[in-house]
Amino acid sequence: MSSSLAAVDASNVTTIGTGSVTYDRRSLIINGQRKLLISASIHYPRSVPAMWPGLVRLAKEGGVDVIETYVFWNGHEPSPGNYYFGGRFDLVKFCKIVQQAGMYMILRIGPFVAAEWNFGGLPVWLHYVPGTTFRTDSEPFKYHMQKFMTYTVNLMKRERLFASQGGPIILSQAKNEYGYYENAYGEGGKRYALWAAKMALSQNTGVPWIMCQQYDAPDPVIDTCNSFYCDQFKPISPNKPKIWTENWPGWFKTFGARDPHRPAEDVAYSVARFFQKGGSVQNYYMYHGGTNFGRTAGGPFITTSYDYDAPIDEYGLARFPKWGHLKELHKVIKSCEHALLNNDPNLLSLGPLQEADVYEDASGACAAFLANMDDKNDKVVQFRHVSYHLPAWSVSILPDCKNVAFNTAKVGCQTSIVNMAPIDLHPTASSPKRDIKSLQWEVFKETAGVWGVADFTKNGFVDHINTTKDATDYLWYTTSIFVHAEEDFLRNRGTAMLFVESKGHTMHVFINKKLQASASGNGTVPQFKFGTPIALKAGKNEIALLSMTVGLQTAGAFYEWIGAGPTSVKVAGFKSGIVDLTASAWTYKIGLQGEHLRVQKSYNLNSKIWAPTSQPPKQQPLTWYKAVVDAPPGNEPVALDMIHMGKGMAWLNGQEIGRYWPRRTSKYEKCVTQCDYRGKFNPDKCVTGCGQPTQRWYHVPRSWFKPSGNVLIIFEETGGDPSQIRFSMRKVSGACGHLSEDHPSFDVENLQGSQMENDKNRPTLRLKCPINTNISSVKFASFGNPNGTCGSYMLGDCHDPNSASLVEKICLNQNECALEMSSSNFNMQLCPSTVKKLAVEVNCS
Repeated sequence: MSSSLAAVDASNVTTIGTGSVTYDRRSLIINGQRKLLISASIHYPRSVPAMWPGLVRLAKEGGVDVIETYVFWNGHEPSPGNYYFGGRFDLVKFCKIVQQAGMYMILRIGPFVAAEWNFGGLPVWLHYVPGTTFRTDSEPFKYHMQKFMTYTVNLMKRERLFASQGGPIILSQAKNEYGYYENAYGEGGKRYALWAAKMALSQNTGVPWIMCQQYDAPDPVIDTCNSFYCDQFKPISPNKPKIWTENWPGWFKTFGARDPHRPAEDVAYSVARFFQKGGSVQNYYMYHGGTNFGRTAGGPFITTSYDYDAPIDEYGLARFPKWGHLKELHKVIKSCEHALLNNDPNLLSLGPLQEADVYEDASGACAAFLANMDDKNDKVVQFRHVSYHLPAWSVSILPDCKNVAFNTAKVGCQTSIVNMAPIDLHPTASSPKRDIKSLQWEVFKETAGVWGVADFTKNGFVDHINTTKDATDYLWYTTSIFVHAEEDFLRNRGTAMLFVESKGHTMHVFINKKLQASASGNGTVPQFKFGTPIALKAGKNEIALLSMTVGLQTAGAFYEWIGAGPTSVKVAGFKSGIVDLTASAWTYKIGLQGEHLRVQKSYNLNSKIWAPTSQPPKQQPLTWYKAVVDAPPGNEPVALDMIHMGKGMAWLNGQEIGRYWPRRTSKYEKCVTQCDYRGKFNPDKCVTGCGQPTQRWYHVPRSWFKPSGNVLIIFEETGGDPSQIRFSMRKVSGACGHLSEDHPSFDVENLQGSQMENDKNRPTLRLKCPINTNISSVKFASFGNPNGTCGSYMLGDCHDPNSASLVEKICLNQNECALEMSSSNFNMQLCPSTVKKLAVEVNCS
């Protein structure tokens, strides 16, 4: 029999202001009450303020109690002592939106965040403060870190946002995943970790502090877990609660790599196992990933999209079935809250890889988790003299220790069919409907190589990042080489060969102002080397290398010292042998001329540098394009389709859309058409997109548009066809559902009565279209044993011929409908030896 935990003694809880947050070994205790909490990461600068209320509302609707976010130091202190908390970085506004929704917050101040964010969230200027080494016992680093954290904490205090003041913030985090790297810093790392904890505690926030992946977090700081699975995690101290700060429901993408997906069944399994094994706070990183606008993506090579395969997609739409499946899970786990938080579990073996954890007390509260950890085989287990079927790699939750209310492997909610629909652009009323081909374009052409006055000349190479200090992605390296007319490659109309080695990240080679080649590293190995034929002429030849960063390093021991840019340049083909230009005199120019002129800013849009053109030139490198467009019709989210462009950056009305690069993955890599959720997940397990661009569409928030007169600016590095640029709308065009008659149908809303009346509850498939649309047609419907997946359902050898007509009768012209698997709707006597299933696909319009 499990033992009961001691009741919360309010006299032992320190109350500061109007609220209190403390903890014991089992849970956080908020205002004297134990809390089992579901948390969701939503990073405020990865969306826009107009999206924040909807994102928070959708998270709450999904069964979430807490919104978690990092605080992004380099966005808030762009230069020493100059703070910015406006626009997408309006942290106070974001916190108050969460508070108004009646939700809690976890504020991960850090201030190092990693997060695939540029430079791990630390400001680049800090690297150039003399004597500074990041994340160790470095006095300049500690001084600026404490200064920023204190500023942020005081801002939260001033707005009364900590729970101790009646606000929503119940936890704060100092440092981030330092345990991975602490040993690399030796004793300085240990001193720094202890200092960071003491400094955080000295802020007197009135709420507990946490440190994730910190294996020596001192009391009273709570150490927490980050992983795909944290059921086996145990805090350092037995007196601290089990908190999971990062459950990764998907993964990030890098340009040129495949698209990772984590199945909803496995995410649910990991969450259920965590709470089964005594967890009390679980946070999805990410619940909404959003967008790396501008140059905020790190990595390097992290895509502008930070969708993360999260329950809410990049554009703010619920991702079905993941969002819906987790919502159902949260509802069931919440129904077990009292039993879970007030009792210790009784562990029972149900088989070699099967077990039950039972939480029960004398009051009659009882909850059980039955787990099948076998990643291949379904099992039937006996629990309290009743047989239960457990699919492989699944957990069944019994809120009354009798009836299954949820199984992690059985997805009963719909799958939404989402499309990126191209749209025409609507200009003024005097002009007919037109697409972007017929827009009035203006262009500005960059000079290949040094423009204006050179910044400096130096023998040999300088480091790219140390030179630009990340004020721009671009740095020109230029030199010249003299070719005699007698060289064989000129007389034979051949070519010389250029060989380049670089620390990263990408490079374009221009010979005598003409683009000759491009090369790059990737998200795994940013360094690269390449050889390319080059066309040289008799006499003096200019070699101009445009070196580019694609986001700075985000993590790792001493990561701030990782550089970029060329390290070796040689030319082969000369009679005299290989010419090594590495130590030659190189002339440098930081950035692009267009950046210097700020052509992307709204106040420079009428500058005389722009040249009108009836048709935008195609395949022209180093070209800025400008067009004026009207806002796309409707209310759906909008994206820019850049499939026909090369690489560059885009802006709308001066707002940074971000880097675009429809770089294709190798068609020879391995991708899946259907993912097996069973077994431990890793980012390479369920990948798609082989031979396709890693990112084709780029989110443009609706709030950035005016009704008309919107200025679109594109900078293209290598050449593309701007006439093929399109806006697309992200639309839910339909829904699918697949349900079996043995799907859990226990009613957790009426826990007391449902024990006796569970037989009256029937599995029900619910389908819903977006607001202002209805189910317009039924594409597929079968009750029997249909097979296949959403979009490719097929009839089995058992099929009720009345399936389609019944679904049409119930669902047609409705925004949503419920299809109960009962004898009043379907022929339940059909195929008596078969577990019957219902599969439906509908269109929405």
